[in-house]
Amino acid sequence: MTLDQPIAPVDSIAAGRFLLRALRPSDAGLCALYAGDKRVAEATRSIPHPLPPGAIEAFIARAMAGESRGTVWAMDGSATGLSELLGVISLKPMEIGKPGQKGPHRGQSEVGFWVAPQMWNTGIASEAVRALVAANPLGDRTFFAEVFQDNPGSAKVLTNCGFEYLGDAETFSVARGARVPTWTYIRTLG
Repeated sequence: MTLDQPIAPVDSIAAGRFLLRALRPSDAGLCALYAGDKRVAEATRSIPHPLPPGAIEAFIARAMAGESRGTVWAMDGSATGLSELLGVISLKPMEIGKPGQKGPHRGQSEVGFWVAPQMWNTGIASEAVRALVAANPLGDRTFFAEVFQDNPGSAKVLTNCGFEYLGDAETFSVARGARVPTWTYIRTLG
């Protein structure tokens, strides 16, 4: 893949007990229920708590229209008797160019995810991250991820999926209204 080659969207990715698929309007109810949970929101950079009216519908509309930075998939377990929405995973390409301007993809992306609280400690997040990395829908050479330092469960997901600790940093959490210490991880593909 060259740096200026367009990236073809991937509709779905098999992930063990579930499927990673594009978000759809019918996901709004469960997505709002889970993302509206303070524990989920506070484990992310961008989910506000409480959720403003219409926030999830706008998020899904942006994802469906390709207006969000990166690609977002629902973790859908309905084919195997699990919930239609188990969580969300995203892949945001790191682009060459000035901040705020889209540039060519440079073969590096950031992985982000959250899982419904009732699915915590079931391996769902690890399955989703492994499937996304294995599918490598953007043809990346390197994946990055960060987790808040008070979220060792997500750190374990990353290390279980072959990510290596890179360093400490901090980032702003909208739900917490504060800067929060993070651990940064990297996964390089051979």
